[in-house]
Amino acid sequence: MPTFQQPKDVTSRIHLEDTDRPLPEVLNPNTRYRIIATIAKGGKSLIQSCMDMHLGRVVAYKTLRPELRGDPIEERRLLREARVSAMLQHPNTMPTYELGRDAHGNTYFTMKLVHGYTLREVLNYRERYDLGQLIEVLEQVANAVQNAHEHGVVHRDIKPENILVGPYGEVLLLDWGFAKVWNKDGTAPDEPDQERPIDDLEPSMTGHQKLQGTLCYMAPEQISRDADISFAADIYSLGVVLYEVLAGRVPFEGEFAHEVLEAVQTQLPPTPSSLSKFPVPRLLEDLAMQCLRKSPAERPDAADFVRTLQEDWSQDLSRHRRN
Repeated sequence: MPTFQQPKDVTSRIHLEDTDRPLPEVLNPNTRYRIIATIAKGGKSLIQSCMDMHLGRVVAYKTLRPELRGDPIEERRLLREARVSAMLQHPNTMPTYELGRDAHGNTYFTMKLVHGYTLREVLNYRERYDLGQLIEVLEQVANAVQNAHEHGVVHRDIKPENILVGPYGEVLLLDWGFAKVWNKDGTAPDEPDQERPIDDLEPSMTGHQKLQGTLCYMAPEQISRDADISFAADIYSLGVVLYEVLAGRVPFEGEFAHEVLEAVQTQLPPTPSSLSKFPVPRLLEDLAMQCLRKSPAERPDAADFVRTLQEDWSQDLSRHRRN
């Protein structure tokens, strides 16, 4: 598995003065966190590193971008992300520490701060890692997905940018803001079932990385906004990530967004072994192709996905096997 050792920082040493200092008699929640720096700015959210003054640790602090604060849909997504991550309590799901409001009434939640690399960053240097390392990462992601499905949650946004590999080999599936959960009576939520912002994409968009981060990992039923989207949508996305690990590219590429949309819904991709410069195990290739089937009912479930990754595929290689 890829491991990334961070430089030793003498300021991170733990001292008795820090562990045994008394708590104030009156705890002011508005002064609990001291912002240190901005880690990431997304299209909808802001993540900052901050010091938890009560526990003496640095955590990640996530809020909505200022222009979206007060937006009921985005507030709901932020709450869902925090609570789903907290409720799942799985080693491969980012731990949520606290959910609250700041001094201005804005919603925030804190989570573990991991100094690692996304799978996208790892794949940008694919030649540095053997296939076994990358499959071990995928197995941990699939474990998180299987656990989520057992708890009735569909992630709906699995992609390399949302997979974090930490310095000790830990693998975390991030960003549960688009997760789908059902009502207690089994009915679907009263919301547009496909919440990814397809309508916001420019028809002539040519940015390859933006395409990779939006359309290329979405199942056909997500693109068509199927009201009955199921766990199989996550399996499709896992299959795309596996395909990319094997082939060195995503199954469908295009200069324009509509080309990718049409290809995902109507075309069959070439086999990874026909594209890769590395040997491709038949077992893993077959798994990727099964996950990419257009019909959700024809895809394996998360448990089968994990079991296949755990099989001995190392002797089953074919460098240039074509359809």
